[in-house]
Amino acid sequence: MPKMKTHKGTAKRIKVTGSGKLLREKAGRRHLLEHKASKRTRRLEGTTEVDKRDAGRIKRLLGI
Repeated sequence: MPKMKTHKGTAKRIKVTGSGKLLREKAGRRHLLEHKASKRTRRLEGTTEVDKRDAGRIKRLLGI
């Protein structure tokens, strides 16, 4: 059986911590920021943990 390949699109978006948690950036902070309120863009700063319901699917894509 051939080796499983990492899904590179997922690998670029998700960071795995030492304890195995999956971290992602929040959506909506890339472009069209001029019309979004500062309060809203501040809320979208930083990283957040991937929802546990999605974690299994993402781990499979990453080959973890």
